[in-house]
Amino acid sequence: MTKKRKSGGRARKGGNIGNVQCSGCGRFVPRDKVKTVTRSVSMVDFKMRKELEESGTIIPRTLVTQNYCVSCAIHRHVLASRPKDERKDHTPLR
Repeated sequence: MTKKRKSGGRARKGGNIGNVQCSGCGRFVPRDKVKTVTRSVSMVDFKMRKELEESGTIIPRTLVTQNYCVSCAIHRHVLASRPKDERKDHTPLR
Protein backbone atom coordinates (compact mmCIF):
# COMPACT_ATOMS: atom_id res chain seq x y z
CA MET A 1 0.00 0.00 0.00
CA THR A 2 1.29 3.48 -0.85
CA LYS A 3 2.24 5.91 1.89
CA LYS A 4 0.66 9.37 1.69
CA ARG A 5 3.25 11.20 3.80
CA LYS A 6 6.88 10.40 4.52
CA SER A 7 6.41 11.33 8.19
CA GLY A 8 3.08 9.54 8.53
CA GLY A 9 1.58 12.79 9.82
CA ARG A 10 3.87 12.80 12.86
CA ALA A 11 6.63 15.14 14.04
CA ARG A 12 8.63 12.64 16.12
CA LYS A 13 11.97 11.16 15.20
CA GLY A 14 11.72 8.13 17.46
CA GLY A 15 10.69 7.27 20.98
CA ASN A 16 7.49 7.75 22.94
CA ILE A 17 6.11 11.28 23.22
CA GLY A 18 2.86 10.73 25.15
CA ASN A 19 -0.79 11.40 24.41
CA VAL A 20 -3.02 14.48 24.71
CA GLN A 21 -6.80 14.55 24.90
CA CYS A 22 -8.63 16.24 22.02
CA SER A 23 -10.64 19.31 23.08
CA GLY A 24 -13.37 18.50 20.56
CA CYS A 25 -14.16 14.82 20.93
CA GLY A 26 -12.06 13.62 23.88
CA ARG A 27 -9.99 11.17 21.84
CA PHE A 28 -6.40 10.56 22.98
CA VAL A 29 -3.99 11.64 20.23
CA PRO A 30 -0.17 11.55 20.16
CA ARG A 31 1.27 14.92 21.22
CA ASP A 32 3.16 15.39 17.95
CA LYS A 33 0.11 14.67 15.78
CA VAL A 34 -2.33 17.00 17.52
CA LYS A 35 -3.20 20.40 16.00
CA THR A 36 -2.85 23.17 18.60
CA VAL A 37 -4.90 26.37 18.48
CA THR A 38 -3.97 29.22 20.84
CA ARG A 39 -6.10 32.33 21.17
CA SER A 40 -6.37 35.15 23.68
CA VAL A 41 -9.65 35.54 25.55
CA SER A 42 -10.92 38.43 27.66
CA MET A 43 -12.86 37.50 30.78
CA VAL A 44 -14.96 40.70 30.51
CA ASP A 45 -18.17 41.02 28.47
CA PHE A 46 -17.70 42.71 25.08
CA LYS A 47 -19.95 45.74 25.75
CA MET A 48 -18.50 46.27 29.20
CA ARG A 49 -14.96 45.89 27.84
CA LYS A 50 -15.60 48.58 25.22
CA GLU A 51 -16.74 51.06 27.89
CA LEU A 52 -13.79 50.23 30.14
CA GLU A 53 -11.27 50.66 27.32
CA GLU A 54 -12.73 54.08 26.46
CA SER A 55 -12.17 55.16 30.07
CA GLY A 56 -8.53 54.03 29.85
CA THR A 57 -8.69 50.79 31.86
CA ILE A 58 -6.24 48.02 31.03
CA ILE A 59 -8.12 44.74 30.64
CA PRO A 60 -6.11 41.52 31.06
CA ARG A 61 -6.42 38.72 28.52
CA THR A 62 -5.60 35.07 29.02
CA LEU A 63 -4.25 32.59 26.48
CA VAL A 64 -6.43 29.54 25.87
CA THR A 65 -4.78 26.57 24.17
CA GLN A 66 -6.90 23.85 22.62
CA ASN A 67 -5.65 20.60 21.09
CA TYR A 68 -7.61 19.00 18.26
CA CYS A 69 -7.25 15.62 16.57
CA VAL A 70 -7.02 15.75 12.77
CA SER A 71 -10.71 14.94 12.20
CA CYS A 72 -11.91 17.63 14.65
CA ALA A 73 -9.46 20.17 13.20
CA ILE A 74 -10.88 19.58 9.71
CA HIS A 75 -14.46 19.75 11.04
CA ARG A 76 -13.78 23.08 12.81
CA HIS A 77 -11.91 24.50 9.77
CA VAL A 78 -8.52 24.67 11.51
CA LEU A 79 -7.15 22.41 8.75
CA ALA A 80 -8.20 21.93 5.15
CA SER A 81 -7.53 19.15 2.67
CA ARG A 82 -5.17 20.33 -0.05
CA PRO A 83 -4.17 18.95 -3.45
CA LYS A 84 -1.04 16.81 -3.60
CA ASP A 85 1.14 19.50 -5.18
CA GLU A 86 0.19 22.04 -2.46
CA ARG A 87 0.91 19.77 0.52
CA LYS A 88 4.56 20.77 0.81
CA ASP A 89 3.58 24.43 1.25
CA HIS A 90 3.73 25.09 5.02
CA THR A 91 2.21 28.57 5.15
CA PRO A 92 -0.64 28.88 7.70
CA LEU A 93 -4.23 28.45 6.52
CA ARG A 94 -5.32 31.78 8.06
